[in-house]
Amino acid sequence: MENGPVTAAGLSTRLNLTPAAVRRHLDNLLADNMIETRTARRPASRGRGRPAKLFAITDVGRGAFGHTYDDLATNALRFIAEIAGPDAVTEFARRQVADLEKRYRPVVAAASAQARVQALAEALSADGYAASASGAPDGGGAAGGGEQLCQHHCPVAHVAAEFPQLCEAETEAFGRLLGTPVQRLATIAHGDGVCTTHVTAPSLLQTRPTTKITTKEPGGISV
Repeated sequence: MENGPVTAAGLSTRLNLTPAAVRRHLDNLLADNMIETRTARRPASRGRGRPAKLFAITDVGRGAFGHTYDDLATNALRFIAEIAGPDAVTEFARRQVADLEKRYRPVVAAASAQARVQALAEALSADGYAASASGAPDGGGAAGGGEQLCQHHCPVAHVAAEFPQLCEAETEAFGRLLGTPVQRLATIAHGDGVCTTHVTAPSLLQTRPTTKITTKEPGGISV
């Protein structure tokens, strides 16, 4: 990363390792997608011969060195809150989640009512959230007490610890996608081991009955 693409021979000289040892390390890094190979441009004066193979770091390899994206995102949201107020942070969070909601909606809508939570969990897992769906602990399941949607990874946990609007916007989106009330029970951002969302079973939704109030006027007429 510091010196740019380099040949195996160049690494051998720089690190004072045998060519065989360098090759062994390079093979392991290639297998893990930490580096990639490139073909060196041949100077016009060199004539024919096999072009040198260069090894360069990939984005995956750069990621192993750590980053400050969380700090940058947190500072940006602090600036938004300071300049435009907390409502602006809420609107930003909702717009961020809107893209996920748009992509997930066809997948969830195509599933049966009983399989929608599982479909959402699979869509979240495909985006790296390591999500799962299961019956609520009370044993009710989809036809009883509801289900639980668990996310074992949160890519914005450090930012959401200061700005819960991110979690709130995500929870609102889950409710719209599933078409039933949901409640966030735990979040990684607040120190829990997993983000847990309770999903109310559709069978528990009941239309509230309309109450008719009858009163009598002094003349004995009911209204």
